[in-house]
Amino acid sequence: MNCNGLPNSYWISQKARVEELRQKISAGDNSSDGRVVPTDNDLVIGAGRRLPLTILFTDISGFSNRTSLTSDQQEMNLRIFNLYFTEMIRIVEDYGGTVEKNTGDGLMAYFEDAPEYAVEDNSTKRALACALTMFAANQYLLSPIYQATNVPGIEFRASIEHGSITIAKLGAPRRFNANVAIGNAANFASKMLSLLKANQIGMGSAAQIRLPETWRSAWTTLSDVSTGWVFNGTTTPYPLYLYFGRWSTLI
Repeated sequence: MNCNGLPNSYWISQKARVEELRQKISAGDNSSDGRVVPTDNDLVIGAGRRLPLTILFTDISGFSNRTSLTSDQQEMNLRIFNLYFTEMIRIVEDYGGTVEKNTGDGLMAYFEDAPEYAVEDNSTKRALACALTMFAANQYLLSPIYQATNVPGIEFRASIEHGSITIAKLGAPRRFNANVAIGNAANFASKMLSLLKANQIGMGSAAQIRLPETWRSAWTTLSDVSTGWVFNGTTTPYPLYLYFGRWSTLI
């Protein structure tokens, strides 16, 4: 996957799969496609893996304010969320990420510095490229569908951080269990979402420094919002950066 822009060939195939999914959902097939989060069968309950990761959180802005009183409204929201989450999960996977949790109104995904990717396409750059493609897909592919159904469109925000994180499976065998991300980087990325507005991308200092220099100088700005965090062992505030670049043309 090219992380320097949005490939035209990918965009064409993406439009086709969104349309295919829209037709399935319109036909009432809500059982096989949708908010299906990949599972990790390599972990046993209570076990974990600790490794350097870039973590990406997204959540839908104003999720709790959406009207879902009648059965028709609930059914329409189900179809819209089905469309949105399915495409977002597929985008994460296209950029080599792993979705570890569906948080109800958002996703948690992580990206590894795997050997099959070029050094310049590190996990943080891929996570950001993934987020940019998510925003492009939502604006140009999914929004026209929202408008056609006369329901409020979906706006979301994204946060990205890098650090040493433990991915662990918690719960009980043959009952409820789920994967969680444990570590300061995961905590910061999660907490950052509350500091962001709809359609914003935020990132911590550890993630921002791993971006290509041209991306950092041209498209990131230091937020004036206090995160309430400090660098370990100091009283120096830990900054929040905003990434305001977006894919503008196909490559």
